[in-house]
Amino acid sequence: MTSLVRPEAKILRTFRVRVMDKPGYLGRIATRLGELGANIGEIHIVAQGPDFLVRDITLYLDDEKHLNAVVEGFKTLSNASLEGVIDPVEQAHEGGKIGIKSKAPLTSIAEMGKIYTPGVAQICKLIQKDISTSRTYTSIGNSVAVVTNGTAVLGLGNIGAVAGMPVMEGKSVLYEQLVGISAIPILMNSTDVESVVATVKAIAPTFGAIHLEDIAAPECFEIERRLQEDLDIPVLHDDQHATAVVVLAALMTITQRNGVDLTASKVGIIGLGAAGSGIAQLLLCYGVKQVLGTDIRENAMNRLATLGGVPVPLAQIMSDCDVVVATTGKPGLITPEMVRPGQVILALSNPDPEIKPEEAMKRGALFAADGRTINNALSFPGLFRGALRAHATNFTDAMKLAAAHAICGQTKMDNIVPSILDREVHESVANAVAKAVYLSSQ
Repeated sequence: MTSLVRPEAKILRTFRVRVMDKPGYLGRIATRLGELGANIGEIHIVAQGPDFLVRDITLYLDDEKHLNAVVEGFKTLSNASLEGVIDPVEQAHEGGKIGIKSKAPLTSIAEMGKIYTPGVAQICKLIQKDISTSRTYTSIGNSVAVVTNGTAVLGLGNIGAVAGMPVMEGKSVLYEQLVGISAIPILMNSTDVESVVATVKAIAPTFGAIHLEDIAAPECFEIERRLQEDLDIPVLHDDQHATAVVVLAALMTITQRNGVDLTASKVGIIGLGAAGSGIAQLLLCYGVKQVLGTDIRENAMNRLATLGGVPVPLAQIMSDCDVVVATTGKPGLITPEMVRPGQVILALSNPDPEIKPEEAMKRGALFAADGRTINNALSFPGLFRGALRAHATNFTDAMKLAAAHAICGQTKMDNIVPSILDREVHESVANAVAKAVYLSSQ
């Protein structure tokens, strides 16, 4: 099995190009862009004149310096002009990515009477008598709060809650588009555990579940524990558990295809923050007998020991382990010389992994992948959909294991995980999670 190698370009730009509408001219543009090191994506016609076309050409580029070089190099083309350079990422975020819309029509007084006064009082009384009916007659049962204080956003670190809002909106889009859940970002300008816990508890009646996102370790562990103890709705820290589910699913696929017993393998975790700790815990729950881990923080090493793992130095991870999972945020931490032939290496830090998959493969790794392949968006929509569907009060190990098995079962061809946009995968995960809830209640 070979690694999945993708373009490593860091920025995306769209060149709006005016070109002669004759055979060969588009080919010349593509050739020139290739000579300049630009990776071409989508091409669209946006306008047409008597003898020319205006096309939008999406380009993947290394950085701003590379962009400037491509712009200058493009000027050497004849019968083609660069009309503008568009940042499609900024364009996609203008005005935000989400908005609340009503499901009920409002075109007559009669309709208003049903959804508001006087009809709404009837529903209020029903819920007053039996609060569980709120799941039937309000949006609560299909709503998730995506809560962050912005202390661990992507690979950017502690950038604050408001700067993390684009991520929370993105999560909300995935929820709505993939599993039909209404997800509302909740931004908190506090790093104090007591304050975060108190605030989430105060708003919890509005939602059917709580999704904790981009909250730094070690505070994230205490916040999740406290909230799950105090609330009767499921609470999940995505960075820990959703990531762990996808990693386990990928490792199940990789080891099964290569005739390796994952439970008998020695697995090493490099970086024991939120993701690393969650991965270690789920692997031990799955039945992996030897989980080793390393971190520069003593409290993280101690936490691994309490989970049942073995704290060791980095060198021992690389020399002894059959499977290595890195979640450190430190590009290049693993050098090619450290790779042992036959190892499985998942270097998950984004945007730059601890080692590039192709470098690990050259050194004899059985398989290597990075964080662009292993994405927790494969698991959290289905986890929450299943939990809400089954009226779960918390997330259990059985639910997370069921999700991992479902993802592994939906993986086709030579992929190690399914496509994030495959709706059948998310429905399969949701069904497996809901079934796990039902089985545990019997």
